[in-house]
Amino acid sequence: MAGNIFSSFSISAQGLALQRQRLSSIAKNIANADATRGPTGEPYRREIVVARAHPADAFEEALGTQLRVQQTAPGHAPTIVPPHRWQPPRVLSAVAMPDPSPFRIVYDPSHPDADAQGYVRYPNVNIVTEMIELISAQRAFEANTAVLNAAKNIARDSLEI
Repeated sequence: MAGNIFSSFSISAQGLALQRQRLSSIAKNIANADATRGPTGEPYRREIVVARAHPADAFEEALGTQLRVQQTAPGHAPTIVPPHRWQPPRVLSAVAMPDPSPFRIVYDPSHPDADAQGYVRYPNVNIVTEMIELISAQRAFEANTAVLNAAKNIARDSLEI
């Protein structure tokens, strides 16, 4: 673990928040899979979540390299993380963005949203793809929950020593 037990809580919490955002976008996509006209008059455009990790700010880096565990006696409580290997925790930022892929075009001249040639533009949502994404996000959410519970148990057990 980088730093202390609380950094693992933070990392797992960021992962949980990311997966919750993915699940929310997937639910929106599934709910609007057949919406041929939205508020702008265009079909619904699939939403995807783009996540990026970026390093902590310069203050946290400087603080982390300056902090050392003080020893009350030689050999007692040596520095757990050597300063040259310390890495600041990464912070996730996730943004929901529209998927730029083209709309599905279906020939249905009886549809109220059909153009002059009889074609209807449907959202670029594929239910099978969304279900796969749903399962992936659910598994990742469960994995982050397991890590959070393991870190919590480690912290609890360490207090019982």
